[in-house]
Amino acid sequence: MSRVGIVGTGVISGTYLEHLAKLPGVDVVAVADLDLSRAQAVATDSVRALTPDELYAADDVDLVVNLTIPAAHAAVHQAALAAGKHVYGEKPLAMDRVEAEPLLKYAAANNLRIGCAPDTVLGTGTQTARAVIDRGDIGVPHAATAFMVTPGHELWHPAPEFYYQPGGGPVLDMGPYYVTSLVTLLGPVRRVTARAGQSKQERTIHTGPRAGTVFPVEVPTHVTGVLEHESGALTTVLMSFDVWAGRLPRIEVHGTDGSLSVPDPNGFDGTVEIVTAAQREWTEVATAGGYAGAGRGVGVADMARALRNGEPHRANGELAYHVLDVLESFIDSAVQDQPLDVASTVTRPAAVPLGATPDTA
Repeated sequence: MSRVGIVGTGVISGTYLEHLAKLPGVDVVAVADLDLSRAQAVATDSVRALTPDELYAADDVDLVVNLTIPAAHAAVHQAALAAGKHVYGEKPLAMDRVEAEPLLKYAAANNLRIGCAPDTVLGTGTQTARAVIDRGDIGVPHAATAFMVTPGHELWHPAPEFYYQPGGGPVLDMGPYYVTSLVTLLGPVRRVTARAGQSKQERTIHTGPRAGTVFPVEVPTHVTGVLEHESGALTTVLMSFDVWAGRLPRIEVHGTDGSLSVPDPNGFDGTVEIVTAAQREWTEVATAGGYAGAGRGVGVADMARALRNGEPHRANGELAYHVLDVLESFIDSAVQDQPLDVASTVTRPAAVPLGATPDTA
């Protein structure tokens, strides 16, 4: 049993607390926040509220779950690791490669583990699509598409500025879901080519007590290009906060013998559909893998089991680093107006078998 302490008790912590309470092999014992009153608001008789420093020092915490804002991810990871704790965090692993790389080196040198969201790829949606590809149902994959378009978070978020500051934008905000899924399906990326644009210099908050507030846009808000996987497959990517409406698929994978429709990578399940040379109409695929009924935190439970059994965990730091490297390289390619090689690589994590649970897979 891994005893878990959560740092950061913002909105997303409620989802983690709900799901972790149902998952095997993990026991949340403490929560912490720089604002202690926020931690106290979610504490219970069995989950005590602490300051972050108290949580890092707690003898009954084995694994720290980092749910802070992206700008604090690296510092919280490092503090937890320095205290001898394993750590699992929300995406991204860090703000950039410069922050992220030392974390992996420190963890490896001290026999500690790093895990990182998104763990949505462990659900039945992406894992069923992976099973279909791996068993050869669409032949050899040679191309894919990945589209994420929205008019912008200021339409619904009461404080959306951070989405439009360095570390934000559509690529770093939503890209981790898509690229993690693409690496899970097609393997690592070796080269990227991208172009970027920005439709507005300023945006206006539409909801909440600050409605009407105008703020500057500091990052590209429309980025498109190509990922070249080590396998040779080419993925066409579009990530945008500048599209009012679209009828684009989330992810499709095309092989020599068929095509596959993959559900939203920001969710754990969804319908997988296939067209083959023999069956020229879209047909729903039966579930063929993944943790059924999964929710945020299943990656923590998968990591806890792996720690107990001395096995690799699936939502691991190396995968998160490669995804961050791909996304940063994608933005750099657009800024520099040239294709760029991706320096890192990664081994695809093990598939999640059909019917597995985080305690048995």
